[in-house]
Amino acid sequence: MKKDEVVIREVMLRDGLQNIVDFIPTEAKIELFRLIVASGLRSIEVTSFVSPKAIPQFRDAAQVVQATAKMTPPGVEVSALIPNLKGAQLAVESGMFKVGLVMSVSESHNINNVRRTTAESIDELKRVLELKAKYPGLVVKAGMATVFGCPFEGKIKPEVTLGFIRQFYQLGIRDMSMADTVGFGNPKEVKEMCRLAVTEFPAVSFSIHLHNTRGLGLANSLAAYEAGIRVHDGAVGGLGGCPFAPGAKGNTSTEDLVFMFEEMGIKTGVNMDALLEASRYFQKVKKDIRYSSSIIEVGVPVPKGAITKDGSEQKWNM
Repeated sequence: MKKDEVVIREVMLRDGLQNIVDFIPTEAKIELFRLIVASGLRSIEVTSFVSPKAIPQFRDAAQVVQATAKMTPPGVEVSALIPNLKGAQLAVESGMFKVGLVMSVSESHNINNVRRTTAESIDELKRVLELKAKYPGLVVKAGMATVFGCPFEGKIKPEVTLGFIRQFYQLGIRDMSMADTVGFGNPKEVKEMCRLAVTEFPAVSFSIHLHNTRGLGLANSLAAYEAGIRVHDGAVGGLGGCPFAPGAKGNTSTEDLVFMFEEMGIKTGVNMDALLEASRYFQKVKKDIRYSSSIIEVGVPVPKGAITKDGSEQKWNM
């Protein structure tokens, strides 16, 4: 990937929906996927294979995967989140072979989120990786939650996260994500953590997953970009949040990310008008939804033309 390009990984269909209590019809999720693909987004997390008792919204995970697989054009990467071995098994049985196992670098949040210690989650990850013997095409990504702060333990030292990255690397994982699950991070520490990670592990493809809880989502994303991160998660409308992390609000808005990067001359490959079709569609599906996207609220800037004192258009002599 060129220095002046980024990939926006769309997580609205997973992270954006998981806090919504009302079940979103499967057909609506599939239509959202179609609209997201039509916008030019080329990396999409489509669902999560978690227990329906924990998050009922994803009881249709297998149906969503099977339907979207038939609609996925060449060059588009789809993936699903898993919390454990059972989730991985359900994913591959449905035809999903790119999965991300997420664990927290905070012991307290990991116990609250997946009911395991971090050591137990590492052991579970090892069991997931053993599935590759049966499914050679399986790609496993390691996701790290609460990298920049935990609602129970507070700030997390970079060395803690680096310790987990080293373990993942030794297990052969080369695709990893760092998440600011509850929006504790600031640009200075995000940039430093990302710099440490990409410097020590240049062979790893790192992505960043930021929540805009306290309004620093875009600033933190830019800091991560300046440190060398080229894959940035976003959600249509800025929807999302973690059901098991007090105070976790929505993701950084995909629309706002695209606008920021494109205005800076950093290509995303996303058509803004087409992307806004997805948000408009979901507003019809869930009429009481509230977005947290500045672009959805006020639009992109459109100059109306210079004027003179008499109100006519200014004609400049060059």
